[in-house]
Amino acid sequence: MVVVIGEDNVAVPSHLYKVILARRSPESTEPLALGAFVVPNEAIGFQPQLTEFQVSLQDLEKLSGLVFFPRLDRSSDIRNICSVDTCKLLDFQEFTLYLSTRKIEGARSVLRLEKVMENLKNAGIEPDNYFMSRYEKKLKELKAKEQSGTQTGKPS
Repeated sequence: MVVVIGEDNVAVPSHLYKVILARRSPESTEPLALGAFVVPNEAIGFQPQLTEFQVSLQDLEKLSGLVFFPRLDRSSDIRNICSVDTCKLLDFQEFTLYLSTRKIEGARSVLRLEKVMENLKNAGIEPDNYFMSRYEKKLKELKAKEQSGTQTGKPS
């Protein structure tokens, strides 16, 4: 059964896929790393490991009817991406820090920026060094912007 939504009955897929072909740098002589993943189109939580969703590229091509990387020499040395990298999904704390750091970049006022920090602390998550560096940089930027806006708005 296909789930559809909206007035136009748009089909919603039951699963999503991602295929990754990677090399550390264009100059690298290391073998390519390849990973293919199929995940359910629903929240999966923080417990499953990414490797639980890994499938072979051939199986994904059969399931999807697509051919990925048609010019890739598949007889060459291609490594499993989860052997080269950890394929570790973020835990709740890492995920929340990641999203909060993204929110810092989008903050348009000191008040909004402070709200991001408050929400993080209310979640019981200690900001890491990267978060704090981004927070302090944005705070300085927003304070300077608000200061210049205040000065230009004053009558002389």
